[in-house]
Amino acid sequence: MKKQVLAAIFIAILLGAEVACSSTEKRNKNQRIPDTVTLTKETLKDKIKGGWAGKTIGCTYGGPVEFLYNGTMIQDYVPIIWNKDRVKWYYDNFPGLYDDIYVNLTFVEVFERLGLEAPADSFAIAFAHAPYPLWHANQAARYNILQGLRPPESGHWLNNPHADDIDFQIEADFAGLMSPGMPNTASQITDKTGHIMNHGDGWYGGVFVAALYSLAFISDDMEFVVKEALKTIPPESSFYQCVNDAISWYEEFPDDWKRNWFECEKKWSSEIGCPDGVFVPFNIDAKINSAYVAIGLLYGKKDFFKTIDIAARCGQDSDCNAATVAGVLGTMIGYSQIPEKWKESLYEIEDRDFEYTDISLNDIYEIGFKHALLVVEQQEGKTDGDQVIINCQQPTAVAYEKSFEGHFPIEKKPVNQTISEGFSVNFEGIGIVLKGSVQCADANYIAQVEMYIDNVLAETAELPVSSSNARRVDLFWQYQLPMGEHTLTFKWLNPRSDAQVTATEAIIYSNNPSR
Repeated sequence: MKKQVLAAIFIAILLGAEVACSSTEKRNKNQRIPDTVTLTKETLKDKIKGGWAGKTIGCTYGGPVEFLYNGTMIQDYVPIIWNKDRVKWYYDNFPGLYDDIYVNLTFVEVFERLGLEAPADSFAIAFAHAPYPLWHANQAARYNILQGLRPPESGHWLNNPHADDIDFQIEADFAGLMSPGMPNTASQITDKTGHIMNHGDGWYGGVFVAALYSLAFISDDMEFVVKEALKTIPPESSFYQCVNDAISWYEEFPDDWKRNWFECEKKWSSEIGCPDGVFVPFNIDAKINSAYVAIGLLYGKKDFFKTIDIAARCGQDSDCNAATVAGVLGTMIGYSQIPEKWKESLYEIEDRDFEYTDISLNDIYEIGFKHALLVVEQQEGKTDGDQVIINCQQPTAVAYEKSFEGHFPIEKKPVNQTISEGFSVNFEGIGIVLKGSVQCADANYIAQVEMYIDNVLAETAELPVSSSNARRVDLFWQYQLPMGEHTLTFKWLNPRSDAQVTATEAIIYSNNPSR
């Protein structure tokens, strides 16, 4: 009899769980973006403040472990330091940590000067001439722009070997924060700004992040926000498939973020484009880092610490991924609801300008609020006294793009030679990226080098010294060659005794993956 009672209780519990689960699934399935949402101005501003404040906090939290754990998660026993003075410490000692914020602010400042219709070239010129140092896709794009190549060509993979890198993903927050409830408007803004430095999956990283912010204004269901934001990405793209896998594995393993992380690593951690990430654990590719963002947001379950901690412990670009999830969650819950333990770290610096800018957090709170009101009205919403009525948008996918299609890295070839008469690099494949540097006692020196493929002039390159903000990230690259044996040769047009152009290694691409 006792066993029968226990069995009945067990069955009732299971049925109750099934009913609860079915109810939750039904609620999520039936949930949709409303036609309009009304927020008070105070609430809207609080959410914008939460976005920028959260991003600053998350960036600070992940700062000590940025790219220290590549291809591995950060174990639970590894401490990540936090105290109320952490943000001030970075402001005082390493303000360059906040590069993903001050690049955002470059685009914000262009909108502030020129209005919502500012053209793509204006963003590109401001970005290229900004005083801060850049890396990867950003620096490759800056070089391209300074050499006369404009977006979208400046970010296209044929002109930028870093086109799929994370760069725009970490500096697209502004587009979502000025487009509350309007993810397609955010996508249009990213089209003008994200193609400065990225293409394909690299651009999609920014589109996805901007949509996350945009939708966080109008829903407090994080799973819904993540799934809806992904609808802005073309399903045929590898970016969509990677992040969608992370969502599916969350549903399969809802209490085990580490299992999700392992599945992502097994399927999606192979780097193709970035010459610094091919054949090594370092991975700055947008799609895998966006998967970490999705993992942090989903498994964090709106707990501020859990959200940023999980995103940081996924490794790779830990500061930027923690910054993104904290910004999205900060937008969803608002500045007023960020726990005091985290928010108190900002009080001493909210009036201090970010490095390389004339904009502080308190400034961007106000500017961001002003821009959001302008976009709301531009998109046929309105303000009515203290009320802001947002004309919401159902997310639609942006155009399909793919970088490095048909190109497979098959070899990393050591070179380690200075360019001189008779120097050459032989390779078999359809593409090559040659890494290297330019050194000279004169910081203003620019090496002029003719580069030949199979005795045909491919390019005459201007190569500033490698310490310059105008530097070229990679010495040379060429894709879409006929499959076969090729020879890369050089002619240095303006050599001098105190200068060196050094080739360090070559990444070789084939039309088939190596076995």
